Amino acid sequence: MTAVTVRVPAKVNVQLAVGGRREDGFHDLANVFLAVGLFDEVTAAPARGLRITAEGRGVDAVPLDESNLAAKAALALARRHGVAPDAHLHIAKDIPVAGGMAGGSADAAGALVACDALWGTGASREEMLEICAELGSDVPFSLVGGAALGVGRGDVLTPLEVGGEFHWVFVASDEGLSTPAVYRECDRLRRAAGGGDSAADVPAPAAAPALLAALRAGDPEELAGALANDLQAAALSLRPDLAETLGAGVAAGALAGIVSGSGPTVAFLVSDEDAADKLVLTFGPAARAASSPAPGATRLR
Repeated sequence: MTAVTVRVPAKVNVQLAVGGRREDGFHDLANVFLAVGLFDEVTAAPARGLRITAEGRGVDAVPLDESNLAAKAALALARRHGVAPDAHLHIAKDIPVAGGMAGGSADAAGALVACDALWGTGASREEMLEICAELGSDVPFSLVGGAALGVGRGDVLTPLEVGGEFHWVFVASDEGLSTPAVYRECDRLRRAAGGGDSAADVPAPAAAPALLAALRAGDPEELAGALANDLQAAALSLRPDLAETLGAGVAAGALAGIVSGSGPTVAFLVSDEDAADKLVLTFGPAARAASSPAPGATRLR
């Protein structure tokens, strides 16, 4: 078969509620995802063995070995179906790397869909979601896109109704943040506040009814008032400069700003496309405008 190319979206967490640390070290989540129109493309081509190449924004930080989530996805699919993992995976990056927008997870979902087509393995949607969940909590959503509530570790998904288009400006950072480090800092801050950080100490996470209602209504002003990220304090503790970015965006006209996931990308919700274009000019080359919701992993050719 000739090469297969799959387009995969970035995500923004409009709510990220984080429960206490479980005995296995993970945290239960209530994670409201929106896929946004910033995309990577993953191409799987015939090859001997598994090879990874990459181009585009931030590729110096993209691993080109089997530690890459896209490689892990290909290997997992090959093991399940008893085929040789023969593919050249080429990743064209446009999603910020280590930016809290699930770029690596998106690439994993893209590689899974592309390799399934290349190898003719015929994996069902359910099987693909199982593999995605094994790879990481954001990977299943990268496959399905749109809008969804993720519970458990964020990988058990329920689609959500969205009544309109939302417009965003994303301001990337030159320096990434480690997701495990941000969770550790979240735990530390909870202990420092005297409330404890275990699952027994922290209320179980749940999606906010007001936020879900704002999504259904397609109302950006309502959604702006409901944005919430339990990891934001930890991200700001590790990167105090992000507070300046948040303040600058709101001062320049954004309805609201929030750290995307574990950061350090900052997401600004704006009223419309014109407002997005104006805010991009405020921040310059570090800023990107995009709308949501966007489709999940989609085969282009």
